[in-house]
Formats: sequence, structure tokens, C-alpha cells
Amino acid sequence: MNWVRFNRFYTEYPSIGLGLDISRMNFSDAFMDEMKPKMAEALAAMQELERGAIANPDENRMVGHYWLRDSALAPTEDLTKEIDDTLAQLESFAAEVIEGKISSPNGSFQALLIVGIGGSALGPQFVANALGDPATDKLKPYFFDNTDPDGMDRVLADIGDQLDRTLVVVISKSGGTKETRNGMLEAKAAFESKGLNFSQHAVAVTGVDSQLDKVAAAEEWITQFPMWDWVGGRTSELCAVGLLPAALQGISIRGMLQGAAACDAITRSADVSSNPAALLALMWYYAGDGKGTKDMVILPYKDRLELFSRYLQQLVMESLGKEKDLEGNVVNQGIAVYGNKGSTDQHAYVQQLREGVLNFFVTFIEVLKNRDGASMEVDPGVTTGEYLSGFYLGTREALYEKGRESISLIVEAVTPEAIGMLIALFERAVGLYASLVGINAYHQPGVEAGKKAAGAVIDLQSKIVDYLSTNPEESHTAAAIARNIGAEAQTEWVYKVCEHLSANGDKRVKRLQGDRPDNRSYQAG
Repeated sequence: MNWVRFNRFYTEYPSIGLGLDISRMNFSDAFMDEMKPKMAEALAAMQELERGAIANPDENRMVGHYWLRDSALAPTEDLTKEIDDTLAQLESFAAEVIEGKISSPNGSFQALLIVGIGGSALGPQFVANALGDPATDKLKPYFFDNTDPDGMDRVLADIGDQLDRTLVVVISKSGGTKETRNGMLEAKAAFESKGLNFSQHAVAVTGVDSQLDKVAAAEEWITQFPMWDWVGGRTSELCAVGLLPAALQGISIRGMLQGAAACDAITRSADVSSNPAALLALMWYYAGDGKGTKDMVILPYKDRLELFSRYLQQLVMESLGKEKDLEGNVVNQGIAVYGNKGSTDQHAYVQQLREGVLNFFVTFIEVLKNRDGASMEVDPGVTTGEYLSGFYLGTREALYEKGRESISLIVEAVTPEAIGMLIALFERAVGLYASLVGINAYHQPGVEAGKKAAGAVIDLQSKIVDYLSTNPEESHTAAAIARNIGAEAQTEWVYKVCEHLSANGDKRVKRLQGDRPDNRSYQAG
């Protein structure tokens, strides 16, 4: 029965180098028939999106990441020209850096430090890991992708004595994202501590007239590249955000764009059976009853795709994790995404996947090509890559015989075209699924709420430090501090801030006696 079902529901898409196997999902013919009207509406909505429809009414903006790989689709000639001109300028800049025509005062650039957060880091990191090679990279990439000072110290230690020949690309659409701003300031301080002029090493990728754009212009950075309001962070890998770091690393960005454009073309098909993105969206809907009741586990059987699950976490969860639908009803939609890599997962969490709580479905990614060149035999007649393939097939079977469903994506090799295709495939599937469940995939109010709360904590910290510094002779409990600064509703925050301050010497706050949060006290000094 598996062979019969496999032959029926395995499809190859030669124009994009993809195989899709949905035979291990136990949907019925009735399900596919029932979903035809919904999917037709979703495909029509996607068509309007690509034509320039306002996708974010609350922000009055279009969503045009599809135009990045086929600028002729942009709704105006001006946008087409902007996309084409930016790509040409980006390629020219990267070539001049690699050739040494644009260099640091200390010689040609050897290392690349990307400063970003979220989509401004996850996409470039995924591509750098998937397509880079330490032996051939033109510039070796490093990342500041958090506001963790220890993490930044470790990256700077890795860069070491190459700092004077490091190019820094700071990526922030608004220019006001605190994590990225902090990383930029830390990087600048590191350069200045070595007597280096940061501006002679810095490039900005940002919105026109943003805070970062103004800083880069005022400080005379090397150059700036635009980000557009119609490209969301999680779909920005194929604009300057991801293409500039990739080009500087020596990766074929034209190959990535071609792979994405080819995938876009095939996933516009109204024939669901010939549209892999539509089939993926339908499988997600089937698996979670249209309510996201099951998690999606991403298991790529290739080290180069190790970071794909992290990239997809943002793309899928930020797009689909919404409290309300398009009509304002509370629906609490979303699909949780996590993953590892095969066959590492054999020794990690496959035990639970096979025998534990059934709250997931798996997306396997199989890469047919083992390596460039021949492989040695580790057992008579068997190579390491053949073992990897065996573990993939064995794991899929072991899960299915226990009623665990899975999708498999099959690609020939990890190439720029294949990476572009996979990015475009999941972008399209996310958009179609969002239409199927009636939500807006292109805004993220929850993210903004977190940023506002973080800002409130920083404001509270200032009040705590001011209070302690003006009352230095006494120790104060968190409750007393909260009461005296008018923040009794945030007493827990006050305690947590004091704990953090006392663990670091920056603000000269001491932790005194007390073995519990309610009796521990703090003092300036």
C-alpha cells in the first residue's frame, strides 16, 4: 500500500529541481476535494498580493518580496528600476571589495561582520552556512545577532587580529532596532579601541532617511543600500539584507534569485497537483485541522541545511502566529516550528517523536548528492553518505509505522538555485496557508508589544538607579524601591532588574542580605 500511495502522491518538479512526497500524510480524497474552493481563493489572494494590493491595512503597505527575483512584476516602473539598480550596485560593490578596489586603510577586506537581528541575521546566517566554504569564501562571515555583550566579545575574539581588515554591514530597516543599534555601538567601540576609524569599515542596509541612514551619512560610512517598507524582515533574504553578505562571501546571488524566480513561477499554478507550495499549505492545514494543533518538525539530512529550521521558525511562526483573524475574531493561530539535522536527530529527540505525545508532523529534507568527488567506504560497499540516506529512510519508516505523519522534500544538491527555491517555496506556502485560515501573514503586533515592554523595563531601570544613588546610606528591598518610585505593580520587574544590576559592576548596585526575593535588599555603592 505504501508503494501504491507513494506513486500517487510523489511528484517531481524538474524545472526547480524538487521532489515532493506527501504520501506519508494520511489525508483522504475527500479532504482534497473539500479544500479546492478555499485554495482557489488563496491563490487568487496571492495573485492580488503580487500585483501590489495593500496587504497590511494597519500600515498601508504592500508586500513585494516576490518582485525581488522578478522586478518586472513590480506594480510601477519606478519600483522595477529601484530593484534593478540596487542589485547592480550591490554586485558592483561586492566585486570591488573582493578585488581590493574598495579596501580598508590596512589592506583588502578579509572578514565580514554582519550586525542584525531576526530576519536581518537568520537569513544571512542560513545562506552563509549552506553555501559558504572556509576554503573558498572571499570574506569570512561573522555575526552580531543579539544584544548579548559576552556573545559579541566571543565574535570579536574569533575575528582577532583581522579586525583592521574587517568590513561591517549593519542591517536595520528602521535604524532604531535596539539590538542592532547596540551591536553597531559595540562594534564601533571595538574598532576605536584599536585606533581604527569605524566609518572606513562600515556599510548600512537600511530604509531611506532612517536613523541608521542618517548616522551613516553623517559619519561618512563607505556606502548605504536601501531596504523598502514593502519587504518584511522575515522575507528579506533576497534583497540587500541577504544578497550583500552572500555576494561578499562569494556566493552566486544570481543563482539564488533564479532558483527563487523559477519556484515562484511554478507555485502560481492554479492546478494544485502541480503546485508544491499549495500542496505544502494543504498538508499543514490537514495536519493541524486548520488550527495549528500540531507542531512542524524540520529534519534536513544535510549539515549545510542545519540552520534552515531556525530560519523557518521566524518565517512561519512570525507570519502565522496571530491572535485574530481578518474579521477581528480571536483565533490564536500559528504553527510551532523546531528542528535539528539528520542523523543527529537519531540521538536527540526521535525517541519522543516515535513513542511520545503525538503533537507534530515532520518535514524531511533529503539531499541526494553526498559530496563533490568520490567517497571512501566505511563498511564494505557502503559510504558515509549512504548511511545518512539509510538513516533518513529508516527514521521516516519508524515514525510512520507508529502513525507519525511526514512530508519529504528532495533536492539534488545544496546549490544557490536550490537555496533560492527552498526560500521561495516556504514563503509561498506561508502566504497560501495564511489565506486558508483567514489571517494576515504580513504584520507582527506581538513583536512590537515585546519591544514596548522592553523599553518600559529600561525606563524602570533608570528610576531604580536614580533612587538608589540618591539614597546611598540605606539598603532597600525590591518592594520598598517599587513603592518609592511609584512602580508597585512592577515589583517583580524591580527585583529582576536589581538582580541583574548587582551581578554587573556598571551601575554600582550591591546585593545585600536576604535569601528570598521578598527579603533581599540592594544598595548603591
